[in-house]
Amino acid sequence: MHESPEVRPSINLDRWMQSPGGHHALAWQQQQMDRLVADIFGFHAVQLGMGGLAALRHNRMPHRWFARDVADSVEEAPGAAGPAALVCEFTDLPLAGQSLDLVVLPHTLEVASDPYACLREADRVLVAGGQVVITGFNALSLWGARQALARLGGEPYLPQSGEFISPRRVRDWLRLLSFEVTAGAYGCWRPPLQTQAWLERWRFMDKAGERWWPMLGGMYVLVATKRVRSMRLVGKAWQPGAAKAHVGRPVAHRRAAHKRRESGDRA
Repeated sequence: MHESPEVRPSINLDRWMQSPGGHHALAWQQQQMDRLVADIFGFHAVQLGMGGLAALRHNRMPHRWFARDVADSVEEAPGAAGPAALVCEFTDLPLAGQSLDLVVLPHTLEVASDPYACLREADRVLVAGGQVVITGFNALSLWGARQALARLGGEPYLPQSGEFISPRRVRDWLRLLSFEVTAGAYGCWRPPLQTQAWLERWRFMDKAGERWWPMLGGMYVLVATKRVRSMRLVGKAWQPGAAKAHVGRPVAHRRAAHKRRESGDRA
């Protein structure tokens, strides 16, 4: 039986995030989250996965939670995001529909067994006007090229080789679910190196890449707003009652009345 192209084995990121390249990617994501979620207002927000990232620390909503997938190890450290408030399947959240104002998906679509179902579930729990923030690896980058070479026998840059979800595909999925992408950014243009010393030597690539080849960054972030089409009546407006027509009374013409007077005088 052939596996659906949208259903893949999970990409294990926990160990990779402890590597020099992982620290670099994590620092960039934390910077983007602090910038993007600070001005998103509401009452309820949730981060699905990636406990090493404190995605909601600068958000000012009164109710903020971190959710861990049931497939993750129970012994996993809570990380920067704090202890897990929810342990659930990301494709079946134990939350009421239209109950959240913000959902953060840091690499969540990449580690989900069914990424589109995960995004559809985020759409279900978001209120109209709610926002979703998504991060992921960009296949059209040096990191993506290194990962593709691993299929030919090379060493993968990540612990497991896997198909990344391109930003264009994520945009298409968001459009199908009636989301509007309102912001986005690319980052991490340094080569996929294994040591911190070499990553520091290639620091200049970040400034050069942001200016000259922004879409080739190893990481991307997207912000989208849930739009709900409103109903509009077409046709004549309904009236509570039909207006009654005014019936005019017959009025005798002045000339006809004058003739009747003359005929009476002659008689």
